[in-house]
Amino acid sequence: MHSTPFSPAEARSARARMGLSAAQVAHSMAACGTPVPPHLVLAWEQGTQAPCDRELFALSDVLWCEATALMGIAPRTLAEHRLARKLTVERLSYRIGMDPTEYRDAEATRQWRGDSWQTRALVEALGLSLRELIGVMGRVDELADHLRAAVDGRWKTFVDPVAEIVVVDATSVGDALRTMHGEFSQFSQRYMGHLVARNDDARLKEVAAERAAYLRRLVDHFWELIGEEGEASPFPLGGR
Repeated sequence: MHSTPFSPAEARSARARMGLSAAQVAHSMAACGTPVPPHLVLAWEQGTQAPCDRELFALSDVLWCEATALMGIAPRTLAEHRLARKLTVERLSYRIGMDPTEYRDAEATRQWRGDSWQTRALVEALGLSLRELIGVMGRVDELADHLRAAVDGRWKTFVDPVAEIVVVDATSVGDALRTMHGEFSQFSQRYMGHLVARNDDARLKEVAAERAAYLRRLVDHFWELIGEEGEASPFPLGGR
């Protein structure tokens, strides 16, 4: 179940910077259409209660700060990215053409299975990059599995599956997989070279350690090879 992330310390600091009392904050929130009693504002700052989504948005408006500042974290999940954009479930669901119940399930399970149009609308609404989108969609492990199989086997077989996950054109994906396959093959060649030369175990362990480290960084290395394309939105903002 989703709960609104909230930092009592950041809330206290933001109110202090504005020089407002809890009563003044409550009054201003009521003027924004979100009435709350002053003691609730203090309860948030003391950490005994947390605001709901709408209260978080109104509080950030009153305190003139970003929602992420009051959340106290950098957005990682689908729910957190929505909160950072000050979007309720109902509003975002309407924008992406999805039933609110289905969208809530996506946040709860941290799995995004919307169709291509809904994915496009989601990315535009949340301002995500391709790399961020994969994390929000909960498909990083799936991507890693494909990359491991690609570097250790027939990489061409995995071009289309990887392209489908990352929303990058097949040519760019193919170039990255070919490079990674070649890099990974060098570990086997070096290992066999030391084995044939009957070098000591230290050399063999060194190659094995480098190979393991390479596998741990597969996803990061893939995005490094994709380059700037992975840091941009997969769709032009405002387009249809």
